[in-house]
Parts: sequence; C-alpha cells; structure tokens
Amino acid sequence: MNFKYRCSDCGAEYPADQIRYLCPRCEQIPGEFQKGVLETLLDPEYLASLKNKPAVTPADFLVYQLPEAAAYPVGNTPLVAPEKLRQQYGLPNLFLKNDGANPSGSLKDRASQLVAAQALYHNEKTVVLASTGNAGSAMACAGAALGLNVILFVPATAPKAKLLQSVLYGATVIPIRGTYDDAFRLSIEYTKQFGGINRNTAFNPLTIEGKKTVSIEMFNQLGRSAPDIVFVPVGDGVIYAGVYKGFADLKVAGLIAKIPQIVSVQASGSNAIAKAYQSGRMLTIDKATTAADSISVASPANGRMAIKFMQACSGWATEVSDAEITAAQLQLCQDAGVFVEPAAAAAWAGFLKDKSNLDPLQKIVILLTGVGFKDMNAIENKIAIPPTIEPNLEAIINSMKKY
Repeated sequence: MNFKYRCSDCGAEYPADQIRYLCPRCEQIPGEFQKGVLETLLDPEYLASLKNKPAVTPADFLVYQLPEAAAYPVGNTPLVAPEKLRQQYGLPNLFLKNDGANPSGSLKDRASQLVAAQALYHNEKTVVLASTGNAGSAMACAGAALGLNVILFVPATAPKAKLLQSVLYGATVIPIRGTYDDAFRLSIEYTKQFGGINRNTAFNPLTIEGKKTVSIEMFNQLGRSAPDIVFVPVGDGVIYAGVYKGFADLKVAGLIAKIPQIVSVQASGSNAIAKAYQSGRMLTIDKATTAADSISVASPANGRMAIKFMQACSGWATEVSDAEITAAQLQLCQDAGVFVEPAAAAAWAGFLKDKSNLDPLQKIVILLTGVGFKDMNAIENKIAIPPTIEPNLEAIINSMKKY
C-alpha cells in the first residue's frame, strides 16, 4: 500500500521506503514529552475507494500485509452489551470492547502483529522492545507464532505473570533494576548498536498504526457506524492515538461523518498527559505511582500526539484513583462477567466518574485493554477465598449464612 510518514510536531514528511522511527528534525527536550513521533498517512485516494466496498476489514487499513493471520489471529474481540450495567445506569447503548480476548490477552497484540509484518517485509528476524509486561508478552507471542527473535527489556517490578508469559513464549527477557523509562532507553541503545527492529511504543510509528484496528472493529460491530464516545485507559498515549487514527481513517474513507469524542483516563498517580492537557505544558512528572502498571508512565512517549488528537475530537482527560480502579475492576467482574487488569479497569472507573455528564442515548464504548489474569497480585488482597468447611449439609448451611 502507498503510504508515508509525517512528523506530528514539525509536519515534515518522509517516504516509507525504509524503517523509520522519530523525525530526525525534532529532538528530545529534557523534561518535556518526546517530540518527533511520526504519524502514518495512507493514500487518501485508496481510503476513499473503500467506501464502495460492501464490507471493510481492519486489514484493509493496514500498511503491510499481515503474515499468516491464521497463525496469530489478532482482533475480532467481543463488543459486550452489558445488560445489568445498562439497566443500572440507564444507558441502553453502553458497550464494553473486551480486548483481553486477544491471543496474549491484551490490545497490544494489535501493534505487535503489524510490527511483525514490518519485520518480515524488511527481512529482519529480531525485534527489540521495552515493556512493563503487555507489549512484551504480545511481541513474544507474535515472535513465537511467526518465527521472530524477541529481546525484551523490562523493569524488575513488572507483574510476574506477564514476565512468565514472555519467557514461556521464548523471548529473551532482561529484567533491569529501574523504571520502564530506563528499560525504554536501554532498548533503543541496544538496537542502535546491535540492530533489529525496535518495537518501542510510539518510537516505532507502527505501534500506533496497529492499534487503530480496534476502531475499525467497533465500526463494523456497531452496524457500520461510529460510537459517540469512547473511554480509553492512557499511559503513554499510544492506544489513545491509535483509537483516534482508526476513526480518522474511516472518516477520510467517507465511511463515518464524525470522529467520536475519545476520553483519556489516567491514574491520578500517573497523570502526565492529563496535567499537560489541563495546563498546556508538556512536562513529564517526577515519578509514576499506580497499581495499574500498564499505564504507569512518568514520561509519556506519545503525549503530544495524544493531546493533539484529544483536542481535535473534542475529547477530554479524566483522572481516577487506584481505589476507584480496584472498585471498577470488581464491578466489571460481578456485574458484567468481564475480568480485566487494573489498567483496563481504569477506563470503566473514568466512565463512572463522568457518567452524569453523558447523554443517556449516546453510543458509549469502554475500551478494556487487558485480561485480569495478567496481574493476579493486584486483586488477591482485595478478595478472599472462603474458608474450608466440613463435608456435611449443616456446615454448608452455616457457611451460606455469611452471604
């Protein structure tokens, strides 16, 4: 497919004849959000031609042909219609997009699938990245399925279940004594010296591009229409930008008239993008502190683009506490039968905070980005397994009195 890259800051355009990362004209300013992240621009004439197709698929919007899609079947995740929650809040058009149903259990599979396609197209066999868990396990999963070597730098504090996933998939996992930002820096240094494709979020523009397929799916699942509002959990801003980009491509194609309002939900202890949106100053925070590890980022790699897109779609930023995230996680389990990790539950917590300001007839989608089994430690001390009882009916009756 004919496409090119454009710097989201200076507007410089670059051909897609080689692997590209950040705009070489824009450099990092210490203390500020990363500059020079590239947008991927598809040929507008090609996009317009999609309007005449009786049906479109996410693959129609991707810049590389997906390799062996059946070997790594990403996407087609459920759009849940949570009847109990709809009745509870009087919102008949409320939906949960459950991306925890992807192969490795998170939305990050979408980006890894496209980066894998990029690697195979350019005859590269090694992919390098940093991750707090989900991106790493997704890339490791893709590597196992498609024959790629994956080298993963992770903070040693990342959830054990996510690290075990990556090890089981055969990745080379390198835990470091430091933060995600430290792992990010080291992974870039590694690829500069030893080669391979770097899959780092936002650093590689295809991580944004791959995630847009979730929006194409929403469009199809809603009967070829866009939702009015989408709540998205946000750490580095890449998923937010990907969701926006999918709807933007649908709009250029003439398949929707308007891009939905997209809400950025951040943990209050990891709120760099929310603070920047309110103040207009693109400053990193000293330290990110939240139990929602997947959105725990002090220096968001794609903060500038996320805020740019937030303004373009009349979205907004909402902050939630860790206590609100945990409550949201439990409610989704008990009232919708959907078990998600804390970062995904943040989107539901943000909806709960903002729901009084929403039109009850609007189509609202809550994007749930990862399955709860990825981080059992986050929930184990919030619930308790009932004590064992004697194997007789009287003991059962006495036990049931507690409920």
